[in-house]
Amino acid sequence: MKRIMFPLKIIKTNPSDPHFRSLIKQLDQDLAVTDGEEHSFYNQFNGTDQIKHVLLGYVGDKAVSCGAFKIINTQEIEIKRMYTVTHYRGKGHAVMILSELEKWGAEEGFKSCILETGTRQKAAIALYHKCGYKIISNYGPYVGVKNSLCFKKTI
Repeated sequence: MKRIMFPLKIIKTNPSDPHFRSLIKQLDQDLAVTDGEEHSFYNQFNGTDQIKHVLLGYVGDKAVSCGAFKIINTQEIEIKRMYTVTHYRGKGHAVMILSELEKWGAEEGFKSCILETGTRQKAAIALYHKCGYKIISNYGPYVGVKNSLCFKKTI
């Protein structure tokens, strides 16, 4: 029997969207395990009060993937809150969300994306390399943080 694959439908929304809130709750639970004792340090930088640009990816009517960006300055955005539900990983959803965030940022006039992920986030690191991001010196609150890895990409 052939398995039917549903395409990912991506919509623009905002940080108060209940589907986004649900997905980032799952993300935070995953990160609490992965980050261990350092979770509270990293978590302080994951608020949504400065985020205005959010994407949700749906398979059917189920929100399965998300990502967002916040504006850093007139040239640069920071990718935030990238997450895909475990069962839906490995299907290219995160690549699609990230690509659409970059496209949206470019449409808004930004020139580059930066982001931070933890050194323990192996799948995230692989994703960012695959999507053309280059490792840069740690920026902002991540300067001197040994378990942080920062990336940048021109869009």
